[in-house]
Amino acid sequence: MKRVALLVQYDGSHYSGWQKQKNTTTVQEILERALLKITNHKVKTFAAGRTDAGVHASGQVVHFDVDCVIPGDSYSDVLNNLLPLTIRILESVEVKDNWHACYSAIYRHYRYVINNSKFPNLFINNWSWHRYQKVLDEDLMLNASKRMEGEHDFFAFQKSGSNRINSITNIKNIDIKRVENLIFVDIKATGFLYGMVRLIVGQLVLVGEKKISPEIFTDRWVNKKKNDVKESAPAKGLCFVNAVYEENIFKKINYDDFFPVFLIKGFS
Repeated sequence: MKRVALLVQYDGSHYSGWQKQKNTTTVQEILERALLKITNHKVKTFAAGRTDAGVHASGQVVHFDVDCVIPGDSYSDVLNNLLPLTIRILESVEVKDNWHACYSAIYRHYRYVINNSKFPNLFINNWSWHRYQKVLDEDLMLNASKRMEGEHDFFAFQKSGSNRINSITNIKNIDIKRVENLIFVDIKATGFLYGMVRLIVGQLVLVGEKKISPEIFTDRWVNKKKNDVKESAPAKGLCFVNAVYEENIFKKINYDDFFPVFLIKGFS
């Protein structure tokens, strides 16, 4: 028996999230079905992050235990021949028996993309939230978000239905940058609550539109005013970028550029 780790990309718009569920199609289900064909026995997979329905991944990390003669570094090619084009294995590698895709991770990185253009863009529509009521003030959004760095109780940014014991987590870093009309919200944390990033982005957009002040934003999450946190950003703008470990197990370390940005200068 050996343990194999996978670096996985998927287009979340085709799936009801990562985790297997009844009467719906998920990434985990499709991946385990492909592994069954390869190994002739059921294989249980474990992921670094459980993405929700419609959420993408550019560097999801998965592991499984298998009793098979196939070398660890060959699973990427074998699986890609069986999987739909909406799920790609970038790399596979054999790891130590005590290494775990979820529990060995130091932190996870999510990115949310907002298209702040006056007009929608068909070619990036499935990978971003087209939000334009006014030009967003990304600097104001960043200033408001920085108070969240560190270990805090983010109860206000947790959707109902979570089975977590508490809502405390540690946000390592938040960065918000604009590239032309695209705004990238990058959040790195030891763990994420159910729906956390999308609720945060929904509130930060209100800050950027100057509908609420940074002080109101802070008051809502610090004082757990969950009823005031109503708008959740759409799933399609969110991507699980990667998980970071003490040791780099994959050769490909620059796998976070999931989002192609087409900037055509001088076109009229």
